[in-house]
Order: sequence, then C-alpha cells, then structure tokens
Amino acid sequence: MKNIKVLGTGCANCQNTLKLIDDVARAKGVAVQLEKIEDLQQIMIHGVMSTPGVVINGKVVHAGGVPTRAKVESWF
Repeated sequence: MKNIKVLGTGCANCQNTLKLIDDVARAKGVAVQLEKIEDLQQIMIHGVMSTPGVVINGKVVHAGGVPTRAKVESWF
C-alpha cells in the first residue's frame, strides 16, 4: 500500500489533485492511503513551497500545479 499525502491549503488545484490520484489508483487497482495535509507547518516540513505538493512514502514527487494524468500513472 502506498501512503500518499496531498499538501495544500484546500484550493481547487489541491482538490483536483486528490481526486486525480484517487481515480488513477482505483483504475489501476492499487491500494493507497490518501491523506490531505492543510497545516502550513506540516507542508513546510516537507519543503514544499508551491502547492499542491504530493508526497509518496515520505518522498516529495510533485510540487506546484495539478500533475498530469500520465505523471500520476507513473507513480503506480
């Protein structure tokens, strides 16, 4: 199971990123634990300066803007 955190304050891009990751994981049949982090201190701990940020198993894999579907698919 992949532990995935979407970092952001709750803007539309953050919500779209969360939904996109969920959609791709379901389509590929991959079990994920999705978590939305909105606390600025927690976001800064990961070093993300531009949201939304995506952290998979403790590693930042994306920051700034909604990732493409192809990029999300490559994470699985």
